[in-house]
Amino acid sequence: MSIARAYSLPFKVIRISGQDKLSYLHGQVTQDINLIKEDNFMWSGHCSPKGKLWSVSRLTQYQGDYLMLAGVAEAEASLRELKKYGVFAKVDIDFADCQVFGLITQDSEALVKAFGVELSSDASAVDVTNGKLLKLTDERFAFIAFEGASLPADVEQQSNPAPFIAASILAGEPSLDADHVDEFVPQMVNLQALKGISFKKGCYTGQETVARMRYLGKNKRAMYIVTGNTAEHIEEADIELQIEDNWRRGGKVIQQTFDANSGRYYALAVMPNDTPQDAVLRAKNSPEVSLTIQPLPYSLEDN
Repeated sequence: MSIARAYSLPFKVIRISGQDKLSYLHGQVTQDINLIKEDNFMWSGHCSPKGKLWSVSRLTQYQGDYLMLAGVAEAEASLRELKKYGVFAKVDIDFADCQVFGLITQDSEALVKAFGVELSSDASAVDVTNGKLLKLTDERFAFIAFEGASLPADVEQQSNPAPFIAASILAGEPSLDADHVDEFVPQMVNLQALKGISFKKGCYTGQETVARMRYLGKNKRAMYIVTGNTAEHIEEADIELQIEDNWRRGGKVIQQTFDANSGRYYALAVMPNDTPQDAVLRAKNSPEVSLTIQPLPYSLEDN
């Protein structure tokens, strides 16, 4: 019996190395890079000068370098922008030659042990043979596999990543598709709730906009989890909200997946932050699909 299921994910990893790697990255992202160690990962955003997200990533250290793990469209946008300004610092920035797996398990201790390592109770990352293991939750891990790395023998590989993506959506973990890169301020995708924004670190690209959203109450949008039943796969760009007998745009879908086994559609949508939890919603291009808002697993207050 397998101890975990592994899913190949549509993610890329940016590797930042060189003498100025810490100071350079610190000035580019929303996270305090001084807090990134070998035994942890932290959420972070990489913004344009206007404060709009190029990417939401998980940051960690590996062999003295920094790794940024993000969706393909986000990683490609961040690599382009990091390279653009990196010419003025002593840094090397490029995609890492690796594969990213998502792991779902009911026994995290057994899974970590199967990799031949130990993970202390206060750690969220650990080096394994030719790779890096990130503990996202008690049930979910990300495995960055470099050349020569392999999954443990009692981990079962799956071909469809939908169950892992669905679990990430239900955890309220933001990921931007290609259509929404450079569109949202970090607070609009709840990055502050994941402790992905440091408001004490000093200057970084886009900081003025991010700070204004926090201290002047300018943000009017948030990311919601929505789900619904459907007999077949759907791809949506917009969600509609019912107002009495009429329908109007309710929000934009930034991440979605469909589980064919359960007939369940899962999505993350950016909507007005006063949208009621019992709002009546539907998929715009498939109006027969009713959608409901699911509770966030974290609070948006006082973050």
